[in-house]
Amino acid sequence: MPDLLPLLDAPALVVKNEETSLVIADVHLGIEHDLYYSGINIPSQIARRIDRLNGYIGEAQPDRVVLLGDIKHNVPRTSFQEEDEVPAFLDEIARKALVEIIPGNHDGGIEKLIPRNPDITLHDSKGAIIDGVAYFHGHTWPDKDLLKCSHWVISHNHPTIKLTDVVGHTLTKQAWIRAKLDRDVVAANYRADEFEWHDPELFIVPSFNELCGGVAFNESFHSDLLGPLFTSKAVHLEESEVYLLDGTFMGTIEGLRQFSRDKFRTPGREHKGKKKYRRRRTRP
Repeated sequence: MPDLLPLLDAPALVVKNEETSLVIADVHLGIEHDLYYSGINIPSQIARRIDRLNGYIGEAQPDRVVLLGDIKHNVPRTSFQEEDEVPAFLDEIARKALVEIIPGNHDGGIEKLIPRNPDITLHDSKGAIIDGVAYFHGHTWPDKDLLKCSHWVISHNHPTIKLTDVVGHTLTKQAWIRAKLDRDVVAANYRADEFEWHDPELFIVPSFNELCGGVAFNESFHSDLLGPLFTSKAVHLEESEVYLLDGTFMGTIEGLRQFSRDKFRTPGREHKGKKKYRRRRTRP
């Protein structure tokens, strides 16, 4: 049985089965080029990102690194920054471990940027089973063969949670989401009643690139989230468990919603309307 455990204080997942895999998602190399044309000038962060990933590799000592989609950022075109950085990034990882690429919706044309290296494998966009675990980015339904796995790992939504205090100050934190799935909804998509099913656990990986922003799951519903697993309501969203990068268990999505509602409710009474005050006139 695979063992899935996030690295502490990092958007990286360690998966141990017969071998050890390190999983990161949503690297979005080249995002600085896109931000530049929006009036935001940020120098390339490629050296910093390679250093971070090397640190994760040093800690996890994986046999392979799984890149779970959106290695590059710009679509449909490829920027000069991506032409330089994607091959360099992949070559650097391949010096230390096998590289398995699961393409995401931003990875159009990435096959032209992958170095000729037998240690780098590009899989189909519908995902792949690697060492007994199903991996797919999340922008499409997975290949039917992945349904038999007991663990599914996806990304795509850049999960976060948003915490708001009583004076309105908000704090957004990256989060891991752990969820279960509705077999009937999945079966309806594949138009099949009979298929191998092990009631899989779904793990949603936060983005590696801190410039990407994210989706606050505790303020989102199925229709707000990206990908067919959510739009079809195949994910049991309200019962999904939320964990911060430091390992703190925050409860379920439903519990976090209830906490937000209770926090702003006035104890002891309900406000049925604003009280009107008559302005008093003062003597001159």
